[in-house]
Amino acid sequence: MEVLLLPFRWIYRALVWFANSPRTLITSYLLMIVVAGIIYGEVEARSPADAVWWAVVTASTVGYGDISPTTWAGRTLAALLISTMVLLVIPLITAHFASRLIVDDNAFEHEEQEQLKADVRRMRALLEELATRQGIELPPLPPADRAVSGPGSAAPPWERSGRAGRRRRQQ
Repeated sequence: MEVLLLPFRWIYRALVWFANSPRTLITSYLLMIVVAGIIYGEVEARSPADAVWWAVVTASTVGYGDISPTTWAGRTLAALLISTMVLLVIPLITAHFASRLIVDDNAFEHEEQEQLKADVRRMRALLEELATRQGIELPPLPPADRAVSGPGSAAPPWERSGRAGRRRRQQ
């Protein structure tokens, strides 16, 4: 089963990398426009300027109708270009900019998380020492192999809490 899921994991990782890089998104958008324009110009016997204009209008799904494919190859290219742009590139660009606008100001930075974990360890040690002095038995800790549910943890994404972003320092 793991072998069957491997290609999907690669695709997922590639999409995450792709979506988190504005430079890659914009470059791929421009590359798709140019390549589709060149292919369209060859297939439909159009000038390079008309072909690129067609690619921009088609990719943006505006479709003015001034230039349209007449051959099956041109129509297939148009379908691929529209599908790729509408289902992949434009949503990734939108998601990237939306994620930049939605920032959790209360989330902790990595250094703060590490400091909190160190503080909890010290408190646990002090609590254990105090309990030993008082003769109190503390409840056992949860198993070490139990996944922590938070960003950056080993827990699967569907079990994580979902808090992300950076916390602004109070000045």
